[in-house]
Amino acid sequence: MPEFDLAIRNGLIVDGTRAPRFRGDIAVKNGRIARIGRVSPHQAARVIDAAGLIVAPGFIDLHTHYDAQIFWDPYLTMSGWHGITSVVIGNCGFGFAPVKPQDRERAMLTMVRTEAIPLRSMQAAMTWDWETFPQFMDTLDRLPKGLNILPCVPMNPMLNYVMGIEDAKSGRMPTEAEHAQMRRIMNEAMDAGACGWSAQRLKPEGFASVQRDYDGTPMNTDVMQDETCLEMARVLGARGSGFQELTLVSGDVKKDAACYERIAELSGRPIMFETVSSIDRYPRRHLGQLKWLEKCRQRGLPVYGQGITTDAGLTFTLEDWNLFDDSDAWREATLGTPAERKRKLADPGRRGALKAQMPMDALITCFDEIIITECARPENKHLEGLTMTQAAQRTGRHMVDVMLDLAVSEDLKTEFFAPATNRNLELMKDVIDYPYIVFGVSDGGAHTKFLTAGRFPTEAIIRFCREKRWLSLEDIHWRLSALPAFCVGLRDRGFLREGAPADIVVYDLDGLRVLPVEVMHDLPGNEWRRVQRSEGYRWTIVGGEAIFEDGVCTGATPGRLLRHGV
Repeated sequence: MPEFDLAIRNGLIVDGTRAPRFRGDIAVKNGRIARIGRVSPHQAARVIDAAGLIVAPGFIDLHTHYDAQIFWDPYLTMSGWHGITSVVIGNCGFGFAPVKPQDRERAMLTMVRTEAIPLRSMQAAMTWDWETFPQFMDTLDRLPKGLNILPCVPMNPMLNYVMGIEDAKSGRMPTEAEHAQMRRIMNEAMDAGACGWSAQRLKPEGFASVQRDYDGTPMNTDVMQDETCLEMARVLGARGSGFQELTLVSGDVKKDAACYERIAELSGRPIMFETVSSIDRYPRRHLGQLKWLEKCRQRGLPVYGQGITTDAGLTFTLEDWNLFDDSDAWREATLGTPAERKRKLADPGRRGALKAQMPMDALITCFDEIIITECARPENKHLEGLTMTQAAQRTGRHMVDVMLDLAVSEDLKTEFFAPATNRNLELMKDVIDYPYIVFGVSDGGAHTKFLTAGRFPTEAIIRFCREKRWLSLEDIHWRLSALPAFCVGLRDRGFLREGAPADIVVYDLDGLRVLPVEVMHDLPGNEWRRVQRSEGYRWTIVGGEAIFEDGVCTGATPGRLLRHGV
């Protein structure tokens, strides 16, 4: 009888620790790495020949919103297609527990706008057989999983649960009894295996307050009192476990740095600061972020940055677009059903305000750089490929009139593309060069009709390692695996070591590719999404079982709910 379940032979092993690469074999037994060295073919029930291939730890995606998608997609694609073997859910303070039965529909509506997850998909697939966070964890445990999942406790539903929606949105200070209930809920969740808590802190007056609730109001974490964050920090400090994910999309750390540092001091636990990104039109902003992170590092404060390392733009139609919410006029005009939107966008009485308040959010490019990519009516085809500036010049009309008249005439089906804000690679290099920036912010499971940032591990290896040679294989695999595992307390994952879980990717470095964007009609409720697949990953292995072989799903579901990071 073979000694091992699986042997990966003759590969170039990059173990994720930044140790020098070496040629060798890996043997797997009972889901864990049993030997790294030499393994004979007869010693294993299955043998993978990795000659000419890279063997590395599976990638870890810390910023996803697969809280709904796990109910219909065990492989959490796009992430699963790009070598990712473990994900964190419950980010930005958004999620589905704790939620009272009467608030379930409201919870789904919130995720429709703030994270652009299709309502019909959630309604068709989510079981809603929980109320508390421990019950939600039990539901996740029962679901088939191709990837491992580590869940955060999101503060948005917790605030609703304890204070009620109206009071939570008022921004008032919770009473001591309410804070006590929040502490109890957090402790119960942590006892059940949650990895910490998360919150989006986009102040309503901030220029990037773009992620709004379904009715256009700020998320209640945006108006949450700092003291509530400190209360949650004290819980983690008393337990000596967990981490905190805090999202500040505008990246303006100056006014919030003191609060974040206090959270780190009180808890003694890591903070994942979201997001660090170069912005072409603000070419020094990210330098301030990096300077602050370095200051925290030198003081010994566990504040770590997660960087946007892909330049994925956003493809959208005004039928369901939700990322103009930093402008009061545009937010109001894009609320409601497609028919209501069309009526408001066609209203000439609104055009003055829409022209005066053109969106300038940090998440997307300048309004005048938005490109008209696909028109439905033949008479409009001459505008395809033009930016809004160019279309305005060609037609002699204001760019807002061009966009809205075009979209309204095509029943809001006109397709636009907002190029990424971080296209200047020399600016992005500042972020890449800082060795403690975690790669990612895929937003996997969210913005499904607009964004394909789940490609980030593949793109990073191709661009920063193979083409630019800014990073070695040793460095990039540490950044994609071991560093994120360390930041969120994943135990024995993120590296290849005897005794560690066998989460492994085997890939062809020269053959690695990100495939073009495609539309897939594969969501429940007859919904669709935009995706980008990959080529070059020969095997993606979770817990010793292959979940993808040459891009084909095997049907295996060895993924685990990583309670307490294990």
